[in-house]
Amino acid sequence: MDTIGGTAKKGRGFIRLLGLKWAHWFARIVMLWVMMLYLAEVWKLDLRHAATIINIWRGSTKVLPLVFVFVADAFLGHFSILLLSSLSNSLGLGLFWMSTPPVSAKLNGNCAEYKAECIENRQKQLFYTALVLNAVGIAGHVASFDFFAEKQIKSIAANLSTTFNLFNSSEEEINDVQVGVREQNPSPLASNFGLSSPSFPRHFLCLFCKCCGVFCFFFFSSIVFVAGILIVVFVKPWTIRFGVSAIFAVFSFLVFLSAAASYTYVGPRGSPFTTTFRVLFAACSKFFYRLPQDVCQLYENIALGESSLFSHTNSLRCLDKAAIILPHPDLNQQQQSRWKLCRVSEVEATKILIRLIPLWMTLIICGVVSSLGETYFMQQAESMNTELDPSLVFLFFNVFANLLFTKLFEMIADEVVGSSISRKRWVSLVGIAVAMMLSILCCIAAAIVEKKRLRIAKNQDLINEKIPMSIFWLMPQFALLGASDGILATSVTDLLSDQAPPPMSRYSIHFAFAASGIGYMVSPITVDIVGKISQNISGSGTSWFQATSNNSRLDNYFWVLAALSAANVVFYIVVASNYRFRDSKNNIFDKAPGVLLHGNHPLSSFFSL
Repeated sequence: MDTIGGTAKKGRGFIRLLGLKWAHWFARIVMLWVMMLYLAEVWKLDLRHAATIINIWRGSTKVLPLVFVFVADAFLGHFSILLLSSLSNSLGLGLFWMSTPPVSAKLNGNCAEYKAECIENRQKQLFYTALVLNAVGIAGHVASFDFFAEKQIKSIAANLSTTFNLFNSSEEEINDVQVGVREQNPSPLASNFGLSSPSFPRHFLCLFCKCCGVFCFFFFSSIVFVAGILIVVFVKPWTIRFGVSAIFAVFSFLVFLSAAASYTYVGPRGSPFTTTFRVLFAACSKFFYRLPQDVCQLYENIALGESSLFSHTNSLRCLDKAAIILPHPDLNQQQQSRWKLCRVSEVEATKILIRLIPLWMTLIICGVVSSLGETYFMQQAESMNTELDPSLVFLFFNVFANLLFTKLFEMIADEVVGSSISRKRWVSLVGIAVAMMLSILCCIAAAIVEKKRLRIAKNQDLINEKIPMSIFWLMPQFALLGASDGILATSVTDLLSDQAPPPMSRYSIHFAFAASGIGYMVSPITVDIVGKISQNISGSGTSWFQATSNNSRLDNYFWVLAALSAANVVFYIVVASNYRFRDSKNNIFDKAPGVLLHGNHPLSSFFSL
């Protein structure tokens, strides 16, 4: 009974843990991904300024998880990171709510209307502080939630297995008595379906609990999703949107804390990033030492077993200096100083990671294109005359295309590749190339639609008004962007999971998000450069980026991004064709069973960040 009660307690605790995920999704749907509209409509910021704020904020939410996962593994543990990030997220959403004019008017006595003149410096300080806290909260959640949830699931599964084993052992005497009866009168139904097996209750109930868990997760997730959509459709005041998100976040945080006694905790066990840092430090400290002629003279600990050993390679020989055994002091003393002497396998793992950097850098331009969705594309939709909320259009087409095209690509690749191992290793690289091509088509579609929209605005003299043009003209670019993001996230994650050093493979999704995040933060730089160039080449000295989308020439900027993306594809093909695969038994179609909430899901690029 104690085991059963403990399992039930852990199950209730896991459900409370899921509240953090649902609160994160709710805020993502209701307010976080339409922040561009808030800055443009309420603050009346010009197009370029608003996009810069959003891109830096969103980029930081994608880059910081890589930092937090290192801190969690090396120092604090995932529970501490999840606790601090949930608190930071709750405070950030609360400050968003406090920065709105109606709430600020009650606190400070200023005007309560959603107008630029009602935004004072104090409100701006609250808003920018909220952006920082929210970025930290989202990044910590992305870094630690899946790892911590996976541990809880494994703990619950272990408890269930123990419970059913106890149940079977307690029924052992009854089973022994019934064996003779079954032998004399065998049941056809039992022999066919295995109902007479003593392990049947355990297997059946484990499957039943798993199905119930999956059903409950998707059921409540659907409720959160529908509730978010209803609020977006029917609730227009920003104060209520921010306030409801903040209340949900605070409530889920308190519920999460209430189950603290039922969680299974794992302390920091060291990060593979530490090994990389040790190799780089040791190689630099021995920079003036010469490498031995025989690589067998480099340090290696064979006693650790073949599973943790890598064969020596001749690339990046400068890093081999980290494994040089010095003449003084003796080897035992050098082995104790892990920051000065590293194993050959540790050096080779670092080499593998460094060889992936050129491929990883080609993803930055894809991040620049992805940043268009929540900034310039959203502003395009808002400038059109339609009864539909632009955020709903983005949500539907982007998410639907994300899921559909990702699954379609995997199905086609599975049919084409078949059982050929030599082809399977290229699936992820081809997927990245396909995603890059889709991003080019996205920019081209956006440029064509934007040129048409600007032509209508000019011909009908609607520069300062909404354009009588259906928002469904934006469907191709939103769909292509969602398809590109989905295929890219899945392909990059699979590539890094397969090719990164084994300890680093579980960080693959964070590396993928980090590349996209850098692209988000590079986007304001590209806008600034393109704006200055356009100002110099235009006869009137006017930049392509003006206060509003109707006065700007975003179509030209989209063509520039299409050209940059095309050049990036060429560079990627050169890098990928010269990439040397490491030996691995994994591929995109031979994945280990994932956790219910694992970040490798096609929609993770939208809902996780």
